[in-house]
Amino acid sequence: MGGRMVWSMIQAAGWPIWPLLACSVVALALIIERFISLQTTHITPPKLLEQALMFSRQTLPSPQVLGQLEQNSLLGQVLASGFKAIHANPRCSEQDLRSSMEAAGRLVAQKLENNLTALATIASAAPLLGLLGTVVGMIEIFGAQNPAATGTMSAASTNPAQLAHGISVALYNTAFGLMVALPALIFWRYFRVRVDQHLLDLELASERLMRHLNTLRAS
Repeated sequence: MGGRMVWSMIQAAGWPIWPLLACSVVALALIIERFISLQTTHITPPKLLEQALMFSRQTLPSPQVLGQLEQNSLLGQVLASGFKAIHANPRCSEQDLRSSMEAAGRLVAQKLENNLTALATIASAAPLLGLLGTVVGMIEIFGAQNPAATGTMSAASTNPAQLAHGISVALYNTAFGLMVALPALIFWRYFRVRVDQHLLDLELASERLMRHLNTLRAS
């Protein structure tokens, strides 16, 4: 019964509802993907930095260990980039070391922000698609008026079925556009805050590793 009711609402909303339905499916897929990808265990595992500092207390980790570190998480990629820079050139300057880690950090930031632009676009476009449906419904409402009639619209000069359909198209599309846009906007803001927090954690971990590597080279 519920499925038939939903289908009847979709039919009443007319063709403008289909782009909104597509946006809702895409937005749901993006939200699920970001929930999975932005988990802390995938980005900044709590004990990873301490383990990396402990294993490199006396000497640099081996290439095999660095490969495992790089595959561990996004934080592991940033940390491994610092160790690899020292492996490639033990006498590299602090600026070169920082540049290497910043380059890895930019790649990680791009991965963190992946799909956020698409989600923000849906949040912005859904109300406009709903407005398009509203305009289409208004056109049908005015089209329900008998062209032969003059003066004000009356019950005798209108097509009741077409008038009712035009109202349905206008109202359903307006409501559904907001129903798609509001969750997309809320989750975009939520993921934006999560990304900013992860970037801050990555930056602090990078600075701590920088100090550790400089101390290790000086000893």
